[in-house]
Amino acid sequence: MASSILHRVSGCALYFGALILAGGALSLACGPEAYDIFRALMAGFLGKIALFGLTLAIFYHLAHGVRHLTYDVGYGFQPKLADAIAVAEIAFTIVATVVAWWLAYYTGAF
Repeated sequence: MASSILHRVSGCALYFGALILAGGALSLACGPEAYDIFRALMAGFLGKIALFGLTLAIFYHLAHGVRHLTYDVGYGFQPKLADAIAVAEIAFTIVATVVAWWLAYYTGAF
């Protein structure tokens, strides 16, 4: 049940992320000054928190989507297996997010 709720929460967070992406595109269209303001907002503490949360949401939504693909072929409905897959989803989300941010930091992306 918790993994289903987290899937819905991550989907809602991705809608928020789409608004951030649209804001970035709009700031690009408005010129370099507007884009510099957007970049400054995203580079600040709250911006990084939002981007970190969006990274978590993307990876969790991806993992749960793969789980639903396995459901479509009739695999993973046993309670113990479903619980193990839910734990694996969360573990994948955490590891993938940390690796993505580590790579971004060490390649100079932010």
